[in-house]
Amino acid sequence: MAEKTPNQQLAEKLLFKPAYVGDKSAAVKQEAHAFAEGYKKFLDAGKTEREVAAESEQMLKEAGYQQFDPKKTYAPGDKVYFSQLGKAIVASTIGTRSFEDGFHLVIAHTDSPRLDLRPTPLYESDHLSYFKTHYYGGIRKYQWGTMPLAIHGVFSRADGTTVSVNVGEDENDPVFCITDLLPHLSAEQSERKLSDGIRAEELNILIGSDAVDDKEVKEAVKLNTMILLNEKYGITEKDFARAEIEIVPAYKSRDVGFDRSMIGGYGHDDRVDAYPALMAEIATRNPAFTTVCVLTDKEEIGSDGVTGMQSMYVFHFMQELCRTAGQDDIIAFRNSVCLSADVTAAYDPSWASAFEPMNGTYAGRGIALFKYTGSRGKSAANDASAELVGYVTRMMDADDVAWQIGELGRLDLGGGGTIAKYVANRGIPVIDIGVPVLSMHSPFEVIHKTDLYMAYRAFVLFNQAAE
Repeated sequence: MAEKTPNQQLAEKLLFKPAYVGDKSAAVKQEAHAFAEGYKKFLDAGKTEREVAAESEQMLKEAGYQQFDPKKTYAPGDKVYFSQLGKAIVASTIGTRSFEDGFHLVIAHTDSPRLDLRPTPLYESDHLSYFKTHYYGGIRKYQWGTMPLAIHGVFSRADGTTVSVNVGEDENDPVFCITDLLPHLSAEQSERKLSDGIRAEELNILIGSDAVDDKEVKEAVKLNTMILLNEKYGITEKDFARAEIEIVPAYKSRDVGFDRSMIGGYGHDDRVDAYPALMAEIATRNPAFTTVCVLTDKEEIGSDGVTGMQSMYVFHFMQELCRTAGQDDIIAFRNSVCLSADVTAAYDPSWASAFEPMNGTYAGRGIALFKYTGSRGKSAANDASAELVGYVTRMMDADDVAWQIGELGRLDLGGGGTIAKYVANRGIPVIDIGVPVLSMHSPFEVIHKTDLYMAYRAFVLFNQAAE
C-alpha cells in the first residue's frame, strides 16, 4: 500500500467524517443484536406509559432497588426508586461524592403519540358500535386507518376499585380498527390535503355489530357491547368518564431487513431511549455522582401535568435527598448535568428534501447529539454550551462510543422540542441526545440496533463518570 501523502495524513487528523458503526466493528453488531432482544420485549410489554412504569418498577425491584423514603439518609451505593402516580419512574444510585457536587440525570419519556377515548365514547350507528377518540400528541391521522388496533388502559369504577384493560395483544384476542373509503368511492376524499385524509372526527374505532334480541331496545348494538364490557370488567357506560383508555397498534415489534439490523414497532419515541437509560441505571455501581434516571410522561403534549417534566416531582426528589443530608439543593442543581434522552429524525433518502444532509443524523451512525432543538431561529430551544458538548463528546470518544451531531431537518420546515428546557429552567445544564428514528410518530417507527446499543453505552459512561 502506497504511503499516505502529507495532505492525506492532515485530512485524517483534521477532518471529521462520521462512519456507520457496523462498518467498523462486527463485534459491536453482535452486541447490539443481543441488547436489542431485551428492548423488543420491553417495547411489547409497555405500550402505554402506565405499562412502561409497571414493567420498569418490576425490573428495578428485581435489581435490588428499594422504595424511596424521603425521611431516610442514604449511603453511597444505595439504590432507590419511586413511581409518580403509576405513570412515571425515578430511579437513583447514591454516589460517593456529596449531592452539592451535582447529580447526573438521564431523562427519557415513555408516552407516545396515540388515540385516547373521549369522555363519552360509545355510540351506535347503522347496526355498528364505535368508540369516539381524541388524538394524543403529533400524529399524522391518515396513518391510523385500516390497521389492527388494541385497547389498553384503566377504569376507575363506581365503588372506587380500578380495573385494567388490555385487549388485542394476545393472538386469541379480537382487534379493532378505523375504517376508510375504498378507492372506487374516494374521489372527493382524494381531493383533501394529506393532513385531512382522515380527519379527527373520523378517527372512530369499530368495536362491534351484534345486537341484543329485544325490539323494544332502541340502541341494541350499543347495549350488547356494554353488556359484554360489564360482564368482563364490571363497568357501566358512566365509568368511561373516569377512565384512561388508550388505542395503540395491536402488533408486536419486529426485526426489519434481511440482515435484521433494524427494529420496527410502535413507541420507539421515546422508549428507545428509556430502555437503555433504565438498563444503564441498573448497571451503575458505586458512582462518583448520584445518578437520577427519569422515565417521564406527557412529553408529547408539552410535559404538562403532575407526571410531566414541568412538574416538580423529579426536582423535589433531589431536594429531599439534599435536605436529609443537610446539603444545599441550589448548589447541587447548579453543579448537576443532564442528558435529555430523546429521539430525533433519521435522515431518510426517500424524503431527502426535508433534510440538510450535512447536518442530518443517520440510522446506524451511533447516538445523536443535538446542541439545540426548537424551530425557526432556535425558538424554545435549550441550546447547550460548547463546554457541555465537549464534556459529553470527549467522554464518548475516550471509550469509542459512536456519536453524531445534527439538526432536526431543513431550516424553517418545522421543528420540535424536548424536556431539555424544563430542566434548564431549574438551573441544570442539559443537552439533547438520543436515537435517530425513521418514520417518527407513525404507528410503525424504525430504529437501528447499533444506535440503540450506543445509547446504552453512552448512558453507562455518563453514570459512571468520575468528573
